[in-house]
Amino acid sequence: MAHLKDAPESQFAYVVVVARRARQLLIGGRAMVDNPKSRKTTRIAEEELQKGLLEYDAPHLNEQAEDKDEKKRKA
Repeated sequence: MAHLKDAPESQFAYVVVVARRARQLLIGGRAMVDNPKSRKTTRIAEEELQKGLLEYDAPHLNEQAEDKDEKKRKA
């Protein structure tokens, strides 16, 4: 797994990272930006990600492809 600070290249991964962070904010997490532009948790999470404040793990694409091939062989 790669440990990244930049925004993910995939739109799906981007949405997942922002949604998970927004959920953390909803249950009482503190914003990592001093003066958020919005009060909405999703917007705050997006702002944090764009500023490179969020870290997340992303699986290597090769590992995913190998896992899919292995599952196909087992079926």
